[in-house]
Amino acid sequence: MIDTVAFGILPYVVVAVELVGSLWRFYANRFKFSSLSSEFLESRQLFWGSVPWHYGILTVLLGHVIGFMFPREVLLWNSVPVRLLILEVTALTFGVQALIGLCMLIYRRATNARIRAVTSPMDIVVLLLLLNQVVTGVGIAITYRWGSSWYAAALVPYLRSVFMFQPNLEYMAPMPWMVKLHVINAFLIVGILPFTRLVHFLLLPISYLWRPYQLVIWNRDWKKWRKPAR
Repeated sequence: MIDTVAFGILPYVVVAVELVGSLWRFYANRFKFSSLSSEFLESRQLFWGSVPWHYGILTVLLGHVIGFMFPREVLLWNSVPVRLLILEVTALTFGVQALIGLCMLIYRRATNARIRAVTSPMDIVVLLLLLNQVVTGVGIAITYRWGSSWYAAALVPYLRSVFMFQPNLEYMAPMPWMVKLHVINAFLIVGILPFTRLVHFLLLPISYLWRPYQLVIWNRDWKKWRKPAR
């Protein structure tokens, strides 16, 4: 029953919530359809946390997408032990990098009074879910090795069955609890996207190509600027 709810019903519930919630938020309040950056409040810790986090998590996500789209090619690549080892070490490296960056961002938000003042309860929920997702991902990579192979052989068929509206729970039933938790946590992250800062993940900055440039001035002598002659 738990598997049926978690892997047969939950995926469709979270996708429905995500679609409806994102459309509602986009048309109701476009200003908040962003990450609402706190860089003006503190920038040094943000840089050292945000850069490894984004590079790490985006690389890991890209790997998941490639495995989903080309499972046979991934298995063919992994048929050579050296190539399998290279892929596994690379994925683990970027996963650890994402974990380090996320921990730095959490530390920044917990210790900086100015950042805490603009932290909402949903921000805390997001950070906890992301932390759980990355920790379980790194834990899976260390505990259940050669994940790129069994991901392509077992989890990808399950995910594809979900997209076909015929979820095949036989692929998920024998999975270890950490893998199941990782998958369920991913579904929950998708479901809460419309209600968090993560909603900016759904938008590609394509409009940056034609919008007017922005002039950001960090320091300015306002006494001189306000002179009537200027």
